[in-house]
Amino acid sequence: MSFYRFGRNDLIYNEIETNPRVKFFIYDNQVYYNNEKDIPNTFSSSLDLKHVPRGFVSLYELNINRSDADHLVHQFVTKDGTLSAFKTVSTTSHNTDFQFGDVLTGSYPMSASISRDHFSQGHATSSFLQGSDAGNSNRIYALRHTLNHYTRLSSEYAYSASYAGKTQAISSTGDETDERFGWDKGEQELGLISIPSIFYGSSIEKGSVELKFFQTGTLIGTLRDDGKNGDLVQVGPTGSNGSGSVAGSVLYGEGFIILTGSWDIANGENTGPYIGAGQENIPRWIDFAVGANDGTDHSISGSSFELNFNGTSKIPTMTMFAKASKAELNHSNNPTFLERGQNTVASSGSTHYVENHKLAIKNIVSGAYSDHTGSFQKETYISQVGIYDEDRNLIAVAKLATPVRKTEERDYTFKLKYDF
Repeated sequence: MSFYRFGRNDLIYNEIETNPRVKFFIYDNQVYYNNEKDIPNTFSSSLDLKHVPRGFVSLYELNINRSDADHLVHQFVTKDGTLSAFKTVSTTSHNTDFQFGDVLTGSYPMSASISRDHFSQGHATSSFLQGSDAGNSNRIYALRHTLNHYTRLSSEYAYSASYAGKTQAISSTGDETDERFGWDKGEQELGLISIPSIFYGSSIEKGSVELKFFQTGTLIGTLRDDGKNGDLVQVGPTGSNGSGSVAGSVLYGEGFIILTGSWDIANGENTGPYIGAGQENIPRWIDFAVGANDGTDHSISGSSFELNFNGTSKIPTMTMFAKASKAELNHSNNPTFLERGQNTVASSGSTHYVENHKLAIKNIVSGAYSDHTGSFQKETYISQVGIYDEDRNLIAVAKLATPVRKTEERDYTFKLKYDF
């Protein structure tokens, strides 16, 4: 086998940026991801094909169409002299709780979906939170420094602020008044939508976020970050209550959407409840995506929500140029390379074994006539290219759709691309 080393100009390193579109639709306490249909399990109609709930994705998708939970693919490590273990198992536990030969197991599938949390007014000091427990208030406080960091993009990110300007509270007529106002995200009522990074990659693409609020099938509100500065501005429908106002902020790199808009989007046409029994029955941006894995057991009559955004995935790539030069790679170890019926052994005995070094190579030169006597050419057909590391371990194989004919006077350059 011939080995060739790549030259300094034969390797090119690049990075490809992709922006996959993601869509979530929430209705009646159900989340739908990218309009995926429910595909039943062939073993049981009560099981999902991917063994994850609706609106979730399965990491690696290793368990597809399995018969039951006892036959799922799972990770495992056997305790032996290498002392290999899962990161979730401490060294002390590994040494004392397990014997050599014991099998440590994990579980698949691992799944993820978006989730919503609602924080009532005064949640930082209150022991009562709807749709979550009081400890979840720390999630907003944990974002305090992150929010303040992005105030260079927009003042709406500020964890707390107080200045003169237009109020966020909008009347039923849609009017705003000039007065001193402010906010404290640790105290004000707000909604938090959490998006796992498996859906967007390295970050959410700026300018791609869109939230739609539907009431009985009619679009009553649309938010977009057209300014690409994180501000979610109500852009429609035209003339809707609150149009042009900022209703929240997007943390692109962290995968969070914070909603603070508390005005009546429907302008009095209410079908609630939107938070729960005893709460004000008006559609507000704070209530967007209620029922999206938020622990609530109520649904909003006739209301549905749509969340759209683009992810940003950066894929490192390496382009390799594998060269087959003239007068090279024209010999093969394939038995069909030689004429049939030849004795491959010249002589052999109890003390020696000598191969026949005068074996005739088969002439495969074609012609238009039968029994032609075309001039002999040493020919091979290249069907695949192997990539090896410095220790000559095969790490990748590139296969050609159609084998390439290689004669001694021909040279080729194969362009290979590898995505990490």
